[in-house]
Amino acid sequence: MSVEIPVTVAHPTAALPADRLTADGRTADGRTADGLSGEPFPRVETTNGEGLPDLRELAAVSKLLETNPAAAAIGWAADRFGDGLVLASSFQDSVLLDLAVQVKPDVEVIFLDTQYHFPETLDYVETLRERYDLNLNVVTPGVELPGPGELDRWMTDTDGCCGARKVVPMARALSGKRAWMTGVRRDEAATRASTPIVTWDVSRGLVKVNPIATWSDQDVEQYIRDRELAVHPLTDQGYASIGCWPCTRAVGDGEDARAGRWAGTDKLECGLHA
Repeated sequence: MSVEIPVTVAHPTAALPADRLTADGRTADGRTADGLSGEPFPRVETTNGEGLPDLRELAAVSKLLETNPAAAAIGWAADRFGDGLVLASSFQDSVLLDLAVQVKPDVEVIFLDTQYHFPETLDYVETLRERYDLNLNVVTPGVELPGPGELDRWMTDTDGCCGARKVVPMARALSGKRAWMTGVRRDEAATRASTPIVTWDVSRGLVKVNPIATWSDQDVEQYIRDRELAVHPLTDQGYASIGCWPCTRAVGDGEDARAGRWAGTDKLECGLHA
């Protein structure tokens, strides 16, 4: 099956192939995405738990997708992995969701309810669930909230808290899947600067796809305006990166977007994308 991807869901600043781009890397007139090799995207066969894929092929796919619309990465992943593909969203914005449902409307969307989200985040999740009729899988941690007078783990062990409320539940949600998509972008943090579009997630044993890895903050803002997307209610209150309420604050003028995450510590990542 070849998934056709309309150019209307393209990266706003990317050079687009003529007319439409299919998931095997060809345009409607039969040209390949790279315009040079004469070959379509390499076919990567992987299934969770059945060994490593050909990492050279994954690298080749990722390289070809560098100069193609984000929707091409989504289309490639949907074509290759079918219902074995999931999209993980923190619901900080709806850019990747909006792109993905145009290509695969029934894609499974995973949301980790850490039990410490802002009420505004939970309201936003419901807004987007209704707007896109999402196939939403809300995953909760297998740990109890602390009782009265007890210190929660986030106060003394942020890594352990993220592990229990994010990393472990995500591993459970991805069990048996073949690939997952995320909205990680290179310009979000130094730890993400080398993020490939397609890679092998060694720790989880499946393919990881980052369709908007090359997008800048300006690209995201332009796409939100062009598509008139719903914006997280806390965005206009100075929250540039939104996680759990105990570990997130608004940022000031000139501060890095992720300065409000785990402020006062040297922690940069929750562990999902380490």
